[in-house]
Formats: sequence, C-alpha cells, structure tokens
Amino acid sequence: MRNTVFVLRVLRALLALVLPVAMAELHSSEPTGRSSEDSDGTFNVRTYGARGDGIGLDTDAINRAIAACSEAGGGKVLFPPGRYLTGTVRLESRVTVFLDAGATLVGTTNLAMYSRPQPPDYMPEAKWGKWHNGLIVGENLEDVTIAGPGVIDGNKVFDPTGEERMRGPHTIVFVNCKRFRLRDVTIVDSANYAVFFQVSDQVEVQNVKFIGGWDGIHFRGAPHRPCRGVMITGCVFQTGDDSIAGRYWDNVVISGCIVNSSCNGLRLIGPATRLIVHNCLFYGPGEQPHRTSGATRRTNMLSGIILQPGAWDATIGQLDDVLISDVTMQSVASPVTLWLKRGNTAGRVTVERLSASGVYRAPISVESWWESPVTNVVFRDVTVQYDGGVSLANAVKQVASPGVDARSLPVWGFYARNVATLTLENVRLTLARDDARPVITAEKVGCLNLDAVKYTRVPGVTTPIVLTNVTNANVRETDTDGHIYRPRPAAESGQRPVR
Repeated sequence: MRNTVFVLRVLRALLALVLPVAMAELHSSEPTGRSSEDSDGTFNVRTYGARGDGIGLDTDAINRAIAACSEAGGGKVLFPPGRYLTGTVRLESRVTVFLDAGATLVGTTNLAMYSRPQPPDYMPEAKWGKWHNGLIVGENLEDVTIAGPGVIDGNKVFDPTGEERMRGPHTIVFVNCKRFRLRDVTIVDSANYAVFFQVSDQVEVQNVKFIGGWDGIHFRGAPHRPCRGVMITGCVFQTGDDSIAGRYWDNVVISGCIVNSSCNGLRLIGPATRLIVHNCLFYGPGEQPHRTSGATRRTNMLSGIILQPGAWDATIGQLDDVLISDVTMQSVASPVTLWLKRGNTAGRVTVERLSASGVYRAPISVESWWESPVTNVVFRDVTVQYDGGVSLANAVKQVASPGVDARSLPVWGFYARNVATLTLENVRLTLARDDARPVITAEKVGCLNLDAVKYTRVPGVTTPIVLTNVTNANVRETDTDGHIYRPRPAAESGQRPVR
C-alpha cells in the first residue's frame, strides 16, 4: 500500500511539472497569424489555412499570408507542394511569393472571384473595366518577386462576356509597379495574357516558361510615360498568340529566349526607344494552337519580329535606337517587318547577324505610310531563305497599305517604301523554289546602299532589283554568278531596273 501511495505522489508531482508546459504548447499551436517558420521571414500559406487540395478555395488564406508578410515588413510567402485553387491573389510591396516544386496555383472558374487593378485615367485602357481582371494582381507596389520551380495555372477560364466572347482573366496583372521580378516559374493555360503590366519600371522576367494561352508577356506604357527598364531573359515561349507584345517602351532588353508562337514572336504596336533583341530563336509552327482560331486550331507562326507603331490604333511617338542581333528564325511568315502609320516616326533601326529559313509569306519590309520617312535602317550580315514558288499570274500586283499582319507583296526578298537611308550590307537572299517576282523593290528612298548583296537568280526574271523614285543608289559587289548589278543613270526617271 505504501508503495502505491508513493507512486501516486510521484505521478502527481510529474503532472504538476509537465501539464503547464503541454498546455502552453497546445495554445502556441493554435493559429495566431504567425507560423513557426516566421522567425526567418517565411510565411507558409498552410499556416494561414490554405489546404492545397485543389478542391476548396484557398483565396482568403493566401491573401492572409501575404498581408501578414507585408505587415511584418516583408519576406517570403511559401507555397509548399499542393494544388491551391484560388481567385484573385493580391500582392504587396517587399513580398516574395515562392512556389515550391510540386506547388501549383490554379485559377478558379468562378468569375465572381476575380478583381483587377485600376490603370491611371490617362491610359486609354483605363475604361476597359473587367478586361484587367487577373489571377495575381499588383498595384502601386515596389520590390515584388514571384519565383520558384512551381506552376501558375490560368486554367483556361472561359468568360462568355469577355474579349472575343471567350477570354477570361489574365494570369499576372500589375500597374504602376517598380522592381517587379518574375523568375523560374512555369505559367500554363492563361485565360488571356500570361503577364500583363502597364506603366511599370525595372521589371525582370527571367527563366520563365510560358505554355498555351494568348500573349505571353504584354506590357504597355503611355505617351510621355513608357514602361522603362524591362529585361526578359532566358525565357521559353510556346504561346497561342503573340509571345511578346506591347507599346511605349524605353530601355527594353529581350535576350536568350526561345520563342514559339501561333501568332507573332515579337509584336510592337506603338513607339519604343532603346530596344535590344539579342541571341533569340524564333520558330514555328506553334506548339500551342491559336485559340481564337476556334475549330481550325491554326498553328502557323506569323512574323518573327513585327514593329508596327500605329497599326492597331492611333499612337504617337518615336521608334528609335533599335538593335536586333544574333537572331535565328525558322518557318515564319516574315522575318522582320517594320511599318509606320501616321503620328509615328522612326530613327535608327539595325539588324545584324540574322539567319532565317522557311519564310513562307512575305519579304523583309521597311515601310512608312505617311509623310515622315523611316530615317536610317541597316541590315548587316543577314541570310534569309524564302519558300518562293510564286508565279507572275499568282503574284500580288499592287502594294496596299498594311493591316495588322504580314501580307504578300509583289517582291519576294526585300521591300522598302519611304525610307531616308537604307543599307543592306553582306545580305544573302535565297529561294527554295523559283519565284517570278523581283527580289528587291525600293520606292521613295533617299539613299540606298547595296553592299555585297547576293541573291538567287531565277531564269526569265530580267529585273531582279526595281527602284522607283530612289534619289541615290550606291551598289558595290552586289552580284550573282559573276554578274554585277548597277542602276541606270540617275537622269532617267520613274522605274529603274538594276542590271
């Protein structure tokens, strides 16, 4: 009996010591708005109630985690492996959203769960309302990062009242942000643009993969307020619409990217200054269909690079200091296309070390369609192979003002219209099949420099180079099979064949 009493006394003593500690630990495990990992600045979304089962909505829990991170002065919001079904996620300054391997953020099909940032009133897009809806949204922020090996899934959210009666929310949308970084993630099946931002500066998109959806990266500034300091490097695009597009850019670098599209690789629809495109591969046909094409599921790639200020709607400004270098293209409608519409001017544009093959629709073209000419364009060390195969009977007879996509022309290799100075240096233009059209046509050019231009000679084509209203034509070492082609004396007016 004494032994039993002794044992009970010992047990009571132990309980008196252990129970308070256990109760404290129990209370500390209840949700408090802080996780056990918060000490290193990491906020796990599961701590804030996210389930990650792909069934229940995690929107509130995710936004709570981001808000807590922001209130603590910034840090990392962690998504561990799981499928996080959500409506709009609201970013905050100095917050890094990190998607771990195996983590997927999935857009809900419930359209009521999406919201949008508000563009400035001076933006023409400001009146578009819900078109700006996004899965991940940021507004007036600084120092924001989305990173990690995880996936952001736009889920092809269908909106019968959206653009083209089908497009849903963009995947990532932000307005008036600074130092925004997107790294290493994969974005799939965007319901509209994968990344869309406006009037934002110092944006970095690095090592991101874009699969499906419409545009990959689309960014817009405004007159007197461009997007500045944008770097897109090491990305892979497999998009149904334009891979990279937008207008009003300044100091933009696109480098080391692989670009595959069922529309255009790079489409500029307004002014841009200090634009560099370097060391990129553009190739078709598209791995993902052009979703707007419906049942036809069109996949042919359009232009590799098309610079067309004012082609979509009225823009005002300058295209200047553009360098396209070390670029390879395959199976595109046209390699490089430059058009100017009223209100837009163009300074210096340089294309160096471009190699293209399988060009199936249109020549390289440089055109201004109003009084202001394109000022100075240089193509140097360029090789392009065209499919050709067009007979005179099937050739386009007149050059019409361009629409929004590259069109067939009465020339197969290079077309220039209203250019102050145009230089082709060490340029080789070849055909896979004979083509009855001229290889080069220039109209209303102030100074045309052809230096070591070589091209395929086609039997029966007696005027491979046709000049109309060209003030000065300087031809050097432009030959094929030992022939040298020079313009007739300048006294002759009208159309002057070079032979």
